[in-house]
Amino acid sequence: MQTNVRIRLQMLAQNGLFVVLLVALTALLAYFAQDYRLVRDVTQNGRNTLSQQAREVLGKLGEPVKITIFAAPQDVRGDLRKQLRDFFAPYQRVKADITVNFVDPREEPKLAQAAGIRVPGEGIIEYGSKKEHLTTYNEQTFVNALMRLMRAGERLLMSVDGHGERRLNGTANHDLGEFGKQLNAKGFQTNSLNLAIAPEVPANANVLLIATPQVDLQAAEVQKIRQFVQSGGNLLWLIDQEPLRGLQPIAEQLGLVLGPGTVVDPDAARLNASPAIAIGAGYGRHAITDNFTLNTVFPFARQIGANEGRDWRVTRLIDVAPRGWVEMGKLDAKISFDKGSDLPGPVTIALALERNVKDRAQRVVVIGNGSFLANQFLGNGGNLDLGMNMVNWLAGDDAMITLQPRATVDGNLELGRGVQYFLLFGFLIFLPLSFAAVGTMIWWRRRKG
Repeated sequence: MQTNVRIRLQMLAQNGLFVVLLVALTALLAYFAQDYRLVRDVTQNGRNTLSQQAREVLGKLGEPVKITIFAAPQDVRGDLRKQLRDFFAPYQRVKADITVNFVDPREEPKLAQAAGIRVPGEGIIEYGSKKEHLTTYNEQTFVNALMRLMRAGERLLMSVDGHGERRLNGTANHDLGEFGKQLNAKGFQTNSLNLAIAPEVPANANVLLIATPQVDLQAAEVQKIRQFVQSGGNLLWLIDQEPLRGLQPIAEQLGLVLGPGTVVDPDAARLNASPAIAIGAGYGRHAITDNFTLNTVFPFARQIGANEGRDWRVTRLIDVAPRGWVEMGKLDAKISFDKGSDLPGPVTIALALERNVKDRAQRVVVIGNGSFLANQFLGNGGNLDLGMNMVNWLAGDDAMITLQPRATVDGNLELGRGVQYFLLFGFLIFLPLSFAAVGTMIWWRRRKG
């Protein structure tokens, strides 16, 4: 009898010690979980993990970032505050001085009005003395806003106009309207420049764009561009397979060699595209194309060369058609390589030129194609990214990068009302009661035995 009592006391002590240790372990885990987090993204395309580009942008932010979001605790979208806290959490883990505060616009209407809030859930990002409004929350919009805040000063890109050029605000297929919108989103100011009226290219223009004029420029207009280049201005020149329309003096000033013919790329057939569309996959070693691995598309491209002189340092940016050629004849259904006249690939279609003028770096990019930035083709491959890299480099913002939204491969799990009730009663009621019933039966049998 005494032995049974002793055994029961030992088992009770052991069980009690086990419970105490279990509670202590749980408390320790909860304590350390406040300071140490282990997060794993199991989505197929890593959509809950910050991209490397986003991490690099956050790493360049030298000052704290303050985010104020005007959102009620509950609205038609559910717990919006929790959703936004979860959205910003990965950014806060990378940059600890990002703070997120919420203001209820119903309780603080004057504050919301003073802040210029237009829609529920709108946020204001503050970095240094600059502010940005944010109404859509995804990696692209947030990081682009940070890039605009981080950009030192305003960047002005002026586009030569008045001769049928591709317009940065145009909506036609051949225009550059969508590219212009992206430039504005990245913090660039874009304006057109009619050199027949303007006395000169403004000195505050960071980049001058020439995009395939359709009629000849007057000699006085060309002289203004020459003066801009001579004084160290940065130039982006899109040259299609057309006459230069009076711009031959600019080509000579840059030392360009522009031959006839159109690039033919047989590899385009693999993409069910015309052989007159060249696929860009070979890029030179340059700040514009470093770590750039996206394919690009260039319809009806032309070869671009340059005579390297003492003034300009020339870098080949893009080579296309390694198994193609430059077609000197007409593009027809029976197109083929002619050894007597055609030039074999690969073909260089873009150059970057650099030199120093008055202790200041001057940069020029010349591309033998304007369609790759046109509305019709901008969304193909990495055309937009490449175009933005070119403009950022020309403006002196080498550290700036472009971000495009990542495709959401994983979908949301939508559960019907019946499935929700099944999970509720099954996992929260039925299973716990089943475990309790089984435990009670085992205890009762042991006691009876």
